[in-house]
Amino acid sequence: MADDNISANGGHESPSPASFAGAGVQFVVSILLFLYIGKWADAKLGTAPWLLMLGVFVGAGAGFYSFYRKIMAASRSHGDG
Repeated sequence: MADDNISANGGHESPSPASFAGAGVQFVVSILLFLYIGKWADAKLGTAPWLLMLGVFVGAGAGFYSFYRKIMAASRSHGDG
C-alpha cells in the first residue's frame, strides 16, 4: 500500500528535516544578500538607511515566500493519507 502512495505522488517522498534546515539557511542568506544590496545602494545614492531597511524587508519577504512554498509542497506530497 505504501508503494502505491509513492508512485501516485510521482516518486516523491516527504522532505527530510535537513531540507527544512536548508530552507532556514536560505532564509538567512536572502536577508543578508538584500541587506548588503541595500547598504551598497545607500552608499551610492546617499539615502542611508532607507534602502538598507527596504532590503531587509524584501529579503525577509523572499525568504518567507520560499519557506512557505517548501512547506506547501511538503504538505501536498504528504497527501491526505
